[in-house]
Amino acid sequence: MFKFVILLSVVACAFGAAIPEGLLPQLDGRIVGGVATTIGSFPWQISLQRNGYHSCGGSVFRANIIVTAAHCLQNVSPSALQVRAGSTYWNSGGVVLKVANFRNHEGYNGATKANDIAVIRLSGSLAMSSNIKAIGLASSAPGNGAAASVSGWGALYSGSTSTPTQLQYVSVKIVSRATCASGTYSYGNQISSTMICAAAPGKDSCQGDSGGPLVSGGVLVGVVSWGYGCADSRYPGVYADVAVLRNWVNNAANSV
Repeated sequence: MFKFVILLSVVACAFGAAIPEGLLPQLDGRIVGGVATTIGSFPWQISLQRNGYHSCGGSVFRANIIVTAAHCLQNVSPSALQVRAGSTYWNSGGVVLKVANFRNHEGYNGATKANDIAVIRLSGSLAMSSNIKAIGLASSAPGNGAAASVSGWGALYSGSTSTPTQLQYVSVKIVSRATCASGTYSYGNQISSTMICAAAPGKDSCQGDSGGPLVSGGVLVGVVSWGYGCADSRYPGVYADVAVLRNWVNNAANSV
């Protein structure tokens, strides 16, 4: 299941708005086992919003370029999208910029989740500050067991009728591609060459965190992509492997 948008049916009912184009209502989105944090600790984090509602995360790569997941940008036009950066809260503060254009990886496969990465070009440039900073791309994947963190605005528990406005994060450990695809877990050959995994007991990313950053060693190593359930011991969270996709990101950022 993609780790996609949070509680849209509840938000729509509360505000009398239609569910944004292309989104399915899901009621189980959250960072599992996480704690509240502030944007100053994760200044690369942004909220990608459709028609004004948080739908996915993303990372500041350049002043006008965001890295996110390809599955976050299906069935939507740039005019329906905006990004909020520099705020601990997805619905207030910081700066909001419209999306001028985006580019999904040409090899993205919705069935297999391979190459689940995209870049967004903003309508203007973000002013870098203590709350808005670009993050570099990993040139190699961290080793199995390396410390990492994931951040986002997913709801806090399954079936929640409200979503946190404050940014959350969780600490996890890298699960190498080989280990994730091994008999230790239950994915088998679903883990492709463009994926990396991460897990910790009772902790995980989940719906609403899609597109957000998996960070290790101060660089972006993964983009939240998919998984079966959340914090299931048999199924680590699966991420687009930024080290493998690094050249594509750099090229796409120059041409989007």
